[in-house]
Amino acid sequence: MSNLYNEMLEFAKQNIAPYTKEIDDESKFPVDSFKAIKNKKLTGLLVPKEFGGMGLGFYEHTQTILAFANYCATTALCYMMHNVATNCLATHGSDELKKEILPKIANGEVMLALAYSESGTGTHFYIPEIKVTKDEQTLFMNGRKSFVTSAEYADYYLIDANSFDNIGLDNWIVSKELAGVSFEHSAWNGLGMKGNASCPMILNNVKIDEKYRIGTSGTGLDQIMNTVGPFFIIGLAAVYSGVAINACNTIIEYSMNRQYSDNSALCNIPTVQNHLADIYTKSTSAKFFTLSASKSVIEADPAALANVIAARFNASEIAVDVCTKAMKIGGGTAYAKRLTIERLLRDSLAAQVMAPSTDVLTTWLGKALTNQEII
Repeated sequence: MSNLYNEMLEFAKQNIAPYTKEIDDESKFPVDSFKAIKNKKLTGLLVPKEFGGMGLGFYEHTQTILAFANYCATTALCYMMHNVATNCLATHGSDELKKEILPKIANGEVMLALAYSESGTGTHFYIPEIKVTKDEQTLFMNGRKSFVTSAEYADYYLIDANSFDNIGLDNWIVSKELAGVSFEHSAWNGLGMKGNASCPMILNNVKIDEKYRIGTSGTGLDQIMNTVGPFFIIGLAAVYSGVAINACNTIIEYSMNRQYSDNSALCNIPTVQNHLADIYTKSTSAKFFTLSASKSVIEADPAALANVIAARFNASEIAVDVCTKAMKIGGGTAYAKRLTIERLLRDSLAAQVMAPSTDVLTTWLGKALTNQEII
């Protein structure tokens, strides 16, 4: 593992961990964490060097998110979605569009987010109902996105919509400053990931310039499946692997410090030792499976797609399992919310429903393993 992971762990410990409790307690977007992320120019992780960015790629994306999630799943999730949108722009955007936005991202001036989910299509975010229409020479975007992470806190949103001049989809970069863009903040009250500001985004006759379309007409689905999808899915694998590692580290430390009247510790109990062994094995396996799957993409392994999907599913299942078992070890202290395990358990549960859901993922994995088209 490169030094980047350890460097990002230390960064997260200093600049993300101090705000995690406040983020959860107050359902507050991680403003302070992102201020530090922007100051360190980590918004430009995937921005090519020619535009002032760090010029890094898929594996470094995975490492950084995993490190952030060791301390705050919400921050890691929001950062991941910024990276996914940035990478789509950097990979498929026109030279004009890249020159306009990428240097600002690299310099920490702006942040991006995804706006894909819609209530009418659920986890199948690649089947949008939102439309772009053309009235003489003016383009209008209309519709409603249901769960937009970093809503209002991001400056630009990657939005998929039905193409106005072709069959299929288009991806667009849409500024929150455009007239007709609004957010329904009161709609978000999450069980976990409480600070990610996930709420509906309303687009009411939003005038958009064609230069903000990413790629050529009708290529949006291809972008989603080959660029957005892999970065997004491995990103979620990293988020939930980080949640599992966080729970593991937390409960091991607690078991060593929990003293009884005879001066023995909780970790001296054989049953607890067995549980800790299981927690460590599972959380560490999620971490290294995720990193290995990411590396298989870089190495063009024929099984790379299956590996990425499997890593996400595996991390999602392990995070819930590890956090549940850690709650059991923590006992009344954990259930009284005097340990962070309760928060981590709530965060882990989002893995099962976040698009693409674990049920969708297993279908995709079965298709990938048998050389079938996923969609």
